Amino acid sequence: MLFGRPDRVPLEPGGGRRSTRERWLREGLPASVGDPAEHAYRLAGGTLDWPQGSEWLPVNERMIPQYEEEVLEERPTTRVVRDWKGNVCEIGKEFGPEYLRNPVDFVTRRWIRCPVEDRGDWDRMRKRYDPGDESRLAGLGAVPRDGGKRTAETAMNLSGPFWQMREWLGFERLCALFIEDPDFVREMAGFWGDYVSRLLERTFAVVVPDMVRVSEDMAFKGHAMISPGMAGEFLLPVYTRWGELVRGAGVPVYDVDSDGFVDELIPVWLEAGVNVLEPMEVAAGNDLPALRRKYGRKLAFRGGVDKRAIARGGPAIRAEMRRLEPVVREGGYIPGCDHAVPADVPWGSFVEYVGLLARATGWL
Repeated sequence: MLFGRPDRVPLEPGGGRRSTRERWLREGLPASVGDPAEHAYRLAGGTLDWPQGSEWLPVNERMIPQYEEEVLEERPTTRVVRDWKGNVCEIGKEFGPEYLRNPVDFVTRRWIRCPVEDRGDWDRMRKRYDPGDESRLAGLGAVPRDGGKRTAETAMNLSGPFWQMREWLGFERLCALFIEDPDFVREMAGFWGDYVSRLLERTFAVVVPDMVRVSEDMAFKGHAMISPGMAGEFLLPVYTRWGELVRGAGVPVYDVDSDGFVDELIPVWLEAGVNVLEPMEVAAGNDLPALRRKYGRKLAFRGGVDKRAIARGGPAIRAEMRRLEPVVREGGYIPGCDHAVPADVPWGSFVEYVGLLARATGWL
């Protein structure tokens, strides 16, 4: 990520979710296998010790208390549920509220009500976020302070201001408020900026991670969800404040994870000090070799391997890896699937992809 010259580039093929693994089990993945990516590497001929994944710091930014998860209504083919964030939404019968807590699987949902619909809701919601709550950093003391004693990348994940406001308001309501009530947006963004800044300060007083990642999905296919101007006006002050804390603590990687086409947002993030982006979805229009030519060593990347090519396998995935080889050689890039591996990827194609990825990164 820092354009060094390691003996091998980290091997990060990406993983599937529940429906992906269920398909792979039908197609030959042994049920006893814990990590399908490692098993695929062995089948491809890999013999090196499997790399340990990132160690995520146990910092809890989520609301306290959370809402009670419950099924509110059963319908013929769907159910209406309340999730832990207070959202009421409609999902398929095969899913329960717990599927909305973490990315267990790919769950399509229809939003019915979000927890913040007016300022009264907001006043109640903000009380759930006390950065001084001792339980938020429980277990952090077990992480080695000395980076030289760590055996894996240590990372901290945060929700970005756009992401968090969307969780409170819903996507359409948030976008409307940028125009209809910009002061309300500034108030919420400022609150979230203050809250996370305090968590960063408390965390860095105990341990300094190798990476701080901001989850900030805010782009579609071909476009950002808001204009770069709006991002600069409403969100850049938050990103910049966090970036100052990150750099001041000596954290080398300040990462933004946003799905969709992100090129028009990159100048905003660069101004805030961001130096890594992921997952660089190809179907959304992100062209990694072109982005490297445009931004040079100002920006490193993770992801960027087209999941559609992984699914097709054969000539498609071989061509995809050839397309990305120059960026791998230049450094500042850890190649991997450009999002969670979907269930349309056959097991055989995944094994082929992992083998090609291992060769490109020095693991075969």
